[in-house]
Amino acid sequence: MGTDELCTEDEVARLVHAFYARVRQDEVLGPIFDARITDWDHHLAKLVDFWSAILRRTARFSGAPMPKHAALPGLSPELFERWLGLFEATLAEQPNRAMAEQAGQAARRIAQSLWFSYQMSRDPQALPTVVSHV
Repeated sequence: MGTDELCTEDEVARLVHAFYARVRQDEVLGPIFDARITDWDHHLAKLVDFWSAILRRTARFSGAPMPKHAALPGLSPELFERWLGLFEATLAEQPNRAMAEQAGQAARRIAQSLWFSYQMSRDPQALPTVVSHV
């Protein structure tokens, strides 16, 4: 790892895999994810690319996560808060504290952005609510 790098590619991959292992075991989030993801290896590879783009400034991720999330029925702030709670628990276990801090800040911004966009796609006239865990 160079002196100006926040983290290594292996650290990003370990973070993503540890987090989604936790999500899949979660009694609330696990079934939601498992019902929609048929190829976990492919999905995890995309998520590693996504987080690598955020934490390492690589340009490997391409795609638009919002439309897929907007199409999901019944999302709630509690689900986003649960997702964030699991992510933060995973971050607490990471030895690279600088990476954990950056990833936590990014995750809170992403969760809030997805939740705002989700609400706007459902009811553009309503005032959006915030994710309180953020």
